[in-house]
Amino acid sequence: MAVQIEEYWKEALQGEFEKEYMKNLRTFLMKEKEEGKIVFPPGSLIFNAFNHTPFDKVKVVILGQDPYHGQGQAHGLSFSVQKGVTPPPSLKNIYKELKDDIEDFTIPSHGDLTKWADEGVLLLNATLTVRKGEPGSHHNKGWELFTDQAIRELSEKKKGIVFLLWGKNAQAKIPLIDTDKHFILKAAHPSPYSANSGFFGCRHFSKANKLLKEQGIEPIDWHL
Repeated sequence: MAVQIEEYWKEALQGEFEKEYMKNLRTFLMKEKEEGKIVFPPGSLIFNAFNHTPFDKVKVVILGQDPYHGQGQAHGLSFSVQKGVTPPPSLKNIYKELKDDIEDFTIPSHGDLTKWADEGVLLLNATLTVRKGEPGSHHNKGWELFTDQAIRELSEKKKGIVFLLWGKNAQAKIPLIDTDKHFILKAAHPSPYSANSGFFGCRHFSKANKLLKEQGIEPIDWHL
């Protein structure tokens, strides 16, 4: 598992790559490959969220759980799928909320959120890999320790980040965040099972921009 990760992130997380859990994770991923298991996303895209949103550019964090497990979907950004792939139900619900929340937002035909990542939205999954067709298959293999540390680093070394935490799994990360320095917006998960329980109507996108502008930070252009 050759590490291809943005320079400032690599510096911030350097210690993690030397820890025992990361060595075990590397061994696990190599074994998956040796056994012929298909793992998503491809190796070059595992750290895509970090590479598109450098440490010093992070304004907003959207936390997901693990990558999509269908062919061609995952490309290392939470909730995002590659162009040419039908947007999954949760992303379709995100688009519905955006249409209600952001003026002139037009629901796109694709599900690629790279533009957000390039603007400073860290689209971070708690687990960075998954076995094809098996959601949750790489949980508790070490990735959560790594991504938790990424959240801690942001919390400690930056200020004024807006964390959009959708659902219980994302909200379980609150203890990692210094709420005296950062902003937390909570809502239900955009999944079809829970979107009607508080995701629709949350207005997180306009609220995040309001919080950024109040700090003199350029807001996110949510249009895709």
